[in-house]
Amino acid sequence: MHIPDGFLSPGVWVPAAAISTGALGYSIKQAQASLKERQIPVLGIMSAFIFAGQMVNFPVAGGTSGHLLGAALATSLLGPWSASLILATVLIIQSLFFQDGGITALGANILNMAVIGVGAAWLMENSLKKLRLPAGVSNFLAGWVSVMAAAVAASLELAISGTIPLAKVLPAMAFWHALIGIGEGMLTAVAVNFVFKNRLVYEVEQEKAGWEA
Repeated sequence: MHIPDGFLSPGVWVPAAAISTGALGYSIKQAQASLKERQIPVLGIMSAFIFAGQMVNFPVAGGTSGHLLGAALATSLLGPWSASLILATVLIIQSLFFQDGGITALGANILNMAVIGVGAAWLMENSLKKLRLPAGVSNFLAGWVSVMAAAVAASLELAISGTIPLAKVLPAMAFWHALIGIGEGMLTAVAVNFVFKNRLVYEVEQEKAGWEA
């Protein structure tokens, strides 16, 4: 899903960069207002986890690649604003130091994964919560949808740029990322359940310690 340099026309990557810049600026403002001090170390841990997951790539079509995203996991645990910043940070580091995704395409990659992917995960999870579905189901579907939304956005950008016809890139990207999305959804559901279960145990132990004191 990391689009390389030269694959997007200026008419695509320039607006994408502008939208991403605005979205990240807004995310920074919102995160500063809502982020608790004890959550700051978690941002670093989550960034490292997502960075490692995204570094495992395999080719899909037209020079693009498929990989896990991590948007739904970060969104579920830290909220959409922090999740966008985490994904954007990971993408910037990958592009500048590991040549994973082009410099000119960085704005588009951020838009696809840190903005659209995170937004899709947040909307899906919140919509399903209103239906009172089990948390694991909501997390799974949020993970799957986040990957598919980002893949479709990348396909449209490549097609509009004239790099590869939509009829070729969209089916390939949708097929492979539908499979990747299953893994993404399972990982998200398991990881979120693990974190909240251990958080609950920690809170109970802290409360018990207070009683004993």
